[in-house]
Amino acid sequence: MKRTIIIILLCAFAVYAASCHREIPQDKIRKTVTTIQQAVEQKDVKTIIGFIAKNYSDPRGNSYETIKGLLLAYFYRYPKISVYIPTLDVIADEASAKAVFQAVLTGRGGSDSAAAILPESLGVYAFEVAFRKESGEWIIYSATWERLGDAPESPGRQ
Repeated sequence: MKRTIIIILLCAFAVYAASCHREIPQDKIRKTVTTIQQAVEQKDVKTIIGFIAKNYSDPRGNSYETIKGLLLAYFYRYPKISVYIPTLDVIADEASAKAVFQAVLTGRGGSDSAAAILPESLGVYAFEVAFRKESGEWIIYSATWERLGDAPESPGRQ
C-alpha cells in the first residue's frame, strides 16, 4: 500500500513538473518560424505580415511594404510552394532574438500536368532574421538572406 502511494505521488509530481515547463524565448522563436513556414506554403500573406514589424528595414533597403510586395509576387508566380528548413539556430534573450537557418524553397506552376510536379524554381537560401518582442509577441524587424550555390557572375558575362 505504501509503495502504491509513493508511485502515485511520483507520477503526480512528474505530471505537475511537465505542466510547469515554461516556454523559453528560443522555443517561441522556433514556433514563430514554423508558423511562418506553414503560412508561406499556404500562401497566407496576412499571417506572414502579422509577424513583420511595420517599421521593418533591412540592409537591402526593403521595408514592410516591399516585403509584402515580394511575397505577393512570389505567390502569384508560383501557385504551389514548398519550404523545407533542415536546421534552425536561435539566440535569444527576453527582448530580442536572432534566428539563423537555411531554407529550401521550391515553386511549381498551377497546372495539373506532369510538368507541374517538378519545381520550376528551386533554391537554397541562408537566412538571418532579427526579432524583437513587442507587446508580448515576437516580430521580425530585419532580415538578411542570400541564395546559396549560385555561381558568381564572371566579368564580361552578364
